[in-house]
Parts: sequence; structure tokens; C-alpha cells
Amino acid sequence: MSNQINRLKEQIAPLRDALVHHPINSYIQSTSELEVFMKHHIFAVWDFMSLVKKMQQELTSVDVPWNPKGTAEIRYLINEIVLGEESDVDQNGVYISHFELYLRSMEELSIMPSPFLHELRSFENLEELLLAIPEANIPDSVKHFLTFTFSAIQNRSIEEIAAIFTFGREDIIPAMFQVIVDQLKTENPLKVETLVYYLERHIEVDGGHHSELAFRMMEHLCGSDEAKWEKATQAAIESLQVRLRLWDGIVHNR
Repeated sequence: MSNQINRLKEQIAPLRDALVHHPINSYIQSTSELEVFMKHHIFAVWDFMSLVKKMQQELTSVDVPWNPKGTAEIRYLINEIVLGEESDVDQNGVYISHFELYLRSMEELSIMPSPFLHELRSFENLEELLLAIPEANIPDSVKHFLTFTFSAIQNRSIEEIAAIFTFGREDIIPAMFQVIVDQLKTENPLKVETLVYYLERHIEVDGGHHSELAFRMMEHLCGSDEAKWEKATQAAIESLQVRLRLWDGIVHNR
């Protein structure tokens, strides 16, 4: 791992520590708390895919006729991540995206996501989406989280978007979810089978393979450019701050 990655990780360490030790890790004690958690968190699962696809758009060629774009290694790194997130396998070996797997786990628990989730997915451009979020009937912490994500996708550089993905999502999620997985296993194991599988798969894939791919991608995108590393670091800090606000919103149900 490069010195720049290690330095960035040192700068975000206090926020990472706050997330790892957040009350969310002992919050889920009953089905009612689990429902609150999932109704909030499903939005983060969904907008995560938009971060992934934005990077794929910027770092690979998705136009016809096709021409190579960027380096083959960067194309490999992002395409490998997309493959795992968009078409992983469920516990029966059937191909499925992580978002669809999460929705299935909610269905098994008879938890209905907010109707606005379906509405969000109907917008055809970012401008419409960003205008709709403040008016939506969803918690304020979720509005803030979504606005941050899609404003970054719309306005920020590729290295900043990659930092949000790498340090605000992929790198931190496994540490946060491990305690939750352990708790869920002690409750009704059949009813939470898909959710536990989703969380364990997230820990396995994102805590290992995808994190290493994302770190390599950051090194390629920022190189030795200190200005890019500074922007990436600030974006990572902001992404962890909005994650903390989302976690606070779940604990306080707002």
C-alpha cells in the first residue's frame, strides 16, 4: 500500500473510529429496530451503485462505436468491482446484484421500503433527482446522504468520487457490519437468512478483494499529484461525516 494511501487513512482515522464505535453497532435489539435500520440503509445500498456506475462511465468506454479509454489496468479495476456489485451470487449461487439481494432480505422480513425508493429510480437525470430529494417523505438524514452522493457524482472530480467510494463506503462498511451480523445470528436465523448472507458477503467481498482494487484505483487516479490527494482526502472526510449523520438518524429514527 502506498504512502499516500496510508497518509489518507491516518487523516480519516478519527472518523473511522467514530463509525466503528458508533451506537449503531448495538442498536438492533429487536425486529422494530431492524426495520428502522433497513428502511434507512436501503437508500445507501442503492446510491452506492450510482457511485460505482459513475466511475465505470468515467474510466471505461461505454460508447458505440467502442474505443479504448484510459489504461487497461484501471478498466480492469473498476470493471471487476462492477461485476461483483452488479452481478454477484445469492446463497443458492444465482446471479443477483447486492441491491436486489438487500431488497429480497427486506421482503423476507416483511419490511416495505419507502415508496420514494421506487420514485427515485424513475428519474432520468441528476437535476430532477436532486430537486426531488428535499421534497421526499424520507428521514432528513437520508435526504442529506443522498444529496451528498448525487451532488458529488454531478460536480466532483473522478478522484474525489473514487475516494468517497473507497473510504466512505467500501473500506468502512465491513468493520461496521461485523457486530450487526453477530447479533442477527442469535435471533431468528431463518427469517434473516438472506440479510445475514448479504452482510457476510459484503464483509467478504468489500473487506478484502474490492478494498484492494479500490486502493489500487486511487493510486492510479491520484498518482504523485498532491493536489489530487488533498481533494480526495477532503472528499473521504465528508463522506464519513455524512455516514455518521445517517447512522445517527437511524439510532434516533429521524
